Amino acid sequence: MERSTSKPDTAPTQAAEGFTWPVRVYYEDTDAGGIVFYANYLKFFERARTEWLRACGVDQRRLAEESGTLFVVRSTALDYRAPARLDDVVTIVSRLDKLGRASVDFMQEAWRGDTLLATGKIRVACVDGDAMRPSAIPGHVFAALERGMKKVLPAVSTTT
Repeated sequence: MERSTSKPDTAPTQAAEGFTWPVRVYYEDTDAGGIVFYANYLKFFERARTEWLRACGVDQRRLAEESGTLFVVRSTALDYRAPARLDDVVTIVSRLDKLGRASVDFMQEAWRGDTLLATGKIRVACVDGDAMRPSAIPGHVFAALERGMKKVLPAVSTTT
């Protein structure tokens, strides 16, 4: 099951376009040129995916403790379009693009206001934590992800 994404150069105007998560840029996120170090967008995207899962009712720590199931990043593809700088508030928009039996594809965008900063496609695999081998997504988790894919979940407000 696949879901289309919004136009890549159009700022998100409402929550219906994806799960949003705000991230403030700290000094530690920047490089010598004063812009966000490119690899830190992966961290920002990771935080947003984690919060999306939490909003779906998936507690990753409990899932690992109770069933030994982990989600690990299998692949990433990022495109950088504009820089973010110290103290910027970057809005990460996350959409579930494809839900498979043992993997989840996310489309993610980083925005500063109406400026698209970066886009990413991230594939997350479900694995057995002991064997580190692919494993089917547990039924209750799959159902939660499916529900999250069909409706937009509100972002949880935090201090940024």
